[in-house]
Amino acid sequence: MLYDVNTPTEYLQALEDDWRKPKLMELRALIQQAAPELIEGISYKMLSYGSETQNVFHLNAQRAYVSLYVGDTKKIDAAGALLEGIDKGKGCIRFKKSTKVADTRIDEFIVKTIEAWRAGKDIEC
Repeated sequence: MLYDVNTPTEYLQALEDDWRKPKLMELRALIQQAAPELIEGISYKMLSYGSETQNVFHLNAQRAYVSLYVGDTKKIDAAGALLEGIDKGKGCIRFKKSTKVADTRIDEFIVKTIEAWRAGKDIEC
């Protein structure tokens, strides 16, 4: 779902109060803990995290899942070990209702992504 908002605060207020909101908030906290220097904003009508010149992550509550957009997941986790058991596409990691964030290794993936970004590596699609 795309939200017609201008700020992260407006985005969070627009979220429906169902299972997606706590899952999104958990992922948001992992990003903010791993890289407090990332600027939280709105890009493509979803939450974005990055610098003034490049976004590293996008986070959005869809109808059937919460999506974390990260560029090309294979550039971060070529073997797929960190994302095992999570539904994913080339640059989208999907957290469905039944997926417990704490039971995944997404925190390690987020840290590895940020380390690659800080090192100036290409993480985009």
